[in-house]
Amino acid sequence: MFYAIDTTVHAIERSELDPNVLTVGYISAADLVELGPRYGFSRATVQACQRANQNFRSGVEVYDDYTFTELRVIDSANIDGKPDCVALYIMKNLLLVVDVDDRDGSTKQKFFTALRRYAPHLCSMEKLIFAFLDLLVSRDMRFIEDTGNAITELEETVFQDEADDSFNISILQMKKHLLAMHNFYDQMLDITDAMEENENELFDEDGLMYISNLSQKLTRLREDVDSLHSSLVHVQDAYSSYIDTKMNKSMRLLTVITTIFFPLTIIVGWYGMNFDSMPEFHWKYGYLYVIGLSVAVITGLWIVAHKRKWL
Repeated sequence: MFYAIDTTVHAIERSELDPNVLTVGYISAADLVELGPRYGFSRATVQACQRANQNFRSGVEVYDDYTFTELRVIDSANIDGKPDCVALYIMKNLLLVVDVDDRDGSTKQKFFTALRRYAPHLCSMEKLIFAFLDLLVSRDMRFIEDTGNAITELEETVFQDEADDSFNISILQMKKHLLAMHNFYDQMLDITDAMEENENELFDEDGLMYISNLSQKLTRLREDVDSLHSSLVHVQDAYSSYIDTKMNKSMRLLTVITTIFFPLTIIVGWYGMNFDSMPEFHWKYGYLYVIGLSVAVITGLWIVAHKRKWL
């Protein structure tokens, strides 16, 4: 599926490809096998497109006539879902997007949306790449805002003493999402950096302004994600401190109660010796005396604990 861009955007056949006309194509990995020899694509890059890359940092390969990279695409609205995977072949007047693993066609849809972003007679390779990559992150600000609000809610949960057993699971899930987005932006920045270097001189210097703008946007998104990750670490630290404080209070309460009732152990041990010479044995008020002594000791120690704010 190829489209030539001049005064209009119109579909063309593979045999009609003109190196002097700006052309884009969205092709399958099987199509690439047939098309690769025509343009002298490296066999390694063609083989790489036969399976989805499992790593974000796949790198950018710069050749004399073209630049190649694989791109794992994350949908910020469904981070837990399996990422799409496409490959880009960028040539002087030809941009090929290879469908490596785009199961739901979402990346393909964004590609065709990018084709309609600029008027055909004003379109350029740099604008096309900018439009396509920009659409891949177009909804990410909402994800960042929603995550920031979720972190604030977690903070309130800690301060209001409402954290439950699922608190740590929520934090770990958010960390996983933020790490995935960080890696995604790093991957995108690798691509924009390579294009800005323009080692094989595929881009016009004036057109690189669009790539530079995209790079700045990606950098801000990555910084926002890193800032959220730092905030999440602070929340986790606050929760750990909250748990430690709560445990310390429980231990202090247990210690105070143990201290208050410890004298009863002495009294029980003392009067449990059963010596005949103990006068309380033959005293008719001995039982009541021991009860009164125990109550008096506990009451006295309880008052002391309250005055010193141990309870």
